[in-house]
Amino acid sequence: MTPQLWLILIPATPLLLVLAMALPGLGRHLWRLTPLAVLPALAGLVWLPDGAWAFYPWLLVGTELALDPVGRGFLLLTALLWGAAAVYAQGYLGAGPARVRFHAFFLLAMAGNLGLVVAADVVFFYTSFALMSLAAMGLVVHDQRFESWRAGWVYLGMAVAGEVALFTGLILLVHDAGGHGMVRVWEQPPDAMAVALLVIGLGVKAGLVPLHVWLPLAHPAAPTPASAVLSGAMIKAGLLGWMRLLPPGSAPEALGTILVVLGLVGAGYGVAAGVFQYRAKTVLAYSSISQMGLMTAGLGVAIAHPALAPALISALVIYALHHGIAKAALFLGVGIAQRVGRPAALAWLLLPGLALAGMPLTSGAVAKILLKAPLYDAPVDLSLVTLLLSTAAAGTLLLMLRFWVLAAGGAREPRPVSVFLWLPCLVLVLGTVLLPWALAPEGAFKALTPDHVLAVAWPMGLGLLIGGSGVLLARLWGGTMPRLIPEGDLWVPLEWGGQAVLQWIRRTSVFWRMPGGRLSRCLVDGLPRLWAAWLDRVAHGERLLLRWETLGLMFVGLVLAVLAVLYLGAVMVSS
Repeated sequence: MTPQLWLILIPATPLLLVLAMALPGLGRHLWRLTPLAVLPALAGLVWLPDGAWAFYPWLLVGTELALDPVGRGFLLLTALLWGAAAVYAQGYLGAGPARVRFHAFFLLAMAGNLGLVVAADVVFFYTSFALMSLAAMGLVVHDQRFESWRAGWVYLGMAVAGEVALFTGLILLVHDAGGHGMVRVWEQPPDAMAVALLVIGLGVKAGLVPLHVWLPLAHPAAPTPASAVLSGAMIKAGLLGWMRLLPPGSAPEALGTILVVLGLVGAGYGVAAGVFQYRAKTVLAYSSISQMGLMTAGLGVAIAHPALAPALISALVIYALHHGIAKAALFLGVGIAQRVGRPAALAWLLLPGLALAGMPLTSGAVAKILLKAPLYDAPVDLSLVTLLLSTAAAGTLLLMLRFWVLAAGGAREPRPVSVFLWLPCLVLVLGTVLLPWALAPEGAFKALTPDHVLAVAWPMGLGLLIGGSGVLLARLWGGTMPRLIPEGDLWVPLEWGGQAVLQWIRRTSVFWRMPGGRLSRCLVDGLPRLWAAWLDRVAHGERLLLRWETLGLMFVGLVLAVLAVLYLGAVMVSS
């Protein structure tokens, strides 16, 4: 099989399966084939060489797909996590038409995630990114509870805002470069406006503070297999996008300093907010914000100091692989912990949690050593950055202690755990020990000194010290953690502020005498009532808008509209 056919099969296989599921009667059976959709990606990892490239003149405005060492690492992560989550979903979801709908949106998001990894041109990257982002809405709202819809609308609003910023930034990038191929884009340094828009557009997906507000709401609301890919795979699309569109040597070095600051702020804030949460999946969401902050800071150092970029980019790929595997294992482990007793629950959650905290001989230790090692050889003093990275890493263990307390209680009445649940989780748990060691660059550990190892190990001791102090303070407080930071943090005061504004508008008679005041009053009074009535209809079983066929047609129409705008924009740029 030629690279041209193999590369296009990687994102096309999930799409073809979705189309087959849309045929009358087939959707009830084909959802069982969802795990097989990642097979072309896994086979491509084995058979496709580095540098494999293909051009498809008939697709969009001419599409390029390629597989380089960075893409190989992200493709392994993406295929492994989507495959494991697809197997897990076979035993996690209940029966009924909602199961088919979940797998349909799951496959659409999977296709977008796989497509953006192998994309070698800007148009296909954006198309895949938009497909992944929009389809994930169907995963977040799958349970159709109020919490799910609230999280889903916040996610969709942030995703659309990010898509607009990303699309505009890409238009500027392509216009300056005179072409939409990645290689062509790298040859032309981007202007400041394009850089700012790309940082915002991709930062929404990467959970960059303060663009992170969708993350702690969506992760707890989504079903467990969806949470695993949201936090393990899809969140990395922002990091990969920065690597592809703003690579070190092409992006301005000042951007590196900005990313270092934003990354370190996010790393610390994720820990500070996570320790005050009361749900295990919310703690994991804030942990993802913290870990993505560390990776963002590492990429910022690479952009600010291009001489360190080769080693740091390689380390970031390993770090992303480590975090994705460990975090997905923890999310899947939460689903198992809710079905088993306390000792068994802790057994599923202990190793990936320790790996995330950087315990020696795990993927976390490997990733953190590789990320920090180049900083010791920097031409300038980066000891402050190294210290802040280590201090933020100490907070990871603190978050894991909080997570274990919340998640390891086990079920009151243990139930049997299906092989579809424990097998993918076991694969990921073992991956936290084996995969990063196997994929680390050859000779990467030969130059390491005991000081490097100590720099990774001491944050765990600091985390234990802070955690022990926190337990004592909690006991003095009355045995519970104070609710200092609510779930959703920055979004909560925005909701309160919006409600206060609506109440003020209702009570201000002068407002209604203004031009257009009656129409505004109808909207202010009528829309909440329509929303409440719609929720009431959903609660009573009138679910026409939630049927797979209806949602599928609406989603296809939305994607076609996005593609039409994308095509017109590309034509305008080329002319």
